[in-house]
Amino acid sequence: MDTAMQKQETAHFGGTTGAELLHGDITGEIIAAFYAVYNELGYGFLESVYVRAIAIELFQRRMGVAREVPVTVFYKGVTVGSFRADLVVADRVIVEVTAGEQAADADRAQLLNYLRASGREVGLLLHFGPKAVLRRVIHTRKLGEMITPVETNDH
Repeated sequence: MDTAMQKQETAHFGGTTGAELLHGDITGEIIAAFYAVYNELGYGFLESVYVRAIAIELFQRRMGVAREVPVTVFYKGVTVGSFRADLVVADRVIVEVTAGEQAADADRAQLLNYLRASGREVGLLLHFGPKAVLRRVIHTRKLGEMITPVETNDH
């Protein structure tokens, strides 16, 4: 590939290298809440139902959680757009919730953009489909992008 076309960011798929997970305590609670909601509600509701249910579950777990958090996108110091993150937990982790038949690559890309625009480093994509799917997305200036897909059939 031409070096002019290479991106500065890098992507890594798979597990950790043995190092402790960035914000692992927070993401552990979010993942537990995700499976609690999935086990209770199952598949088939609208995304907004799952967002509210996870927010309730996290609140009951004494986690700081904010819904529909506005994030502004800047280009050369000028506002060029804005979006609302589904959830921000402990002011550190962005949570994007999806529902439907299958998780899409566009959802992961959207979460990555949310991380980049907000300056946060850790995001979780939680998909309420026929099977529970979660993806941990890390974006730091130092590491680039790191995605860890975790898919199970147990829930």
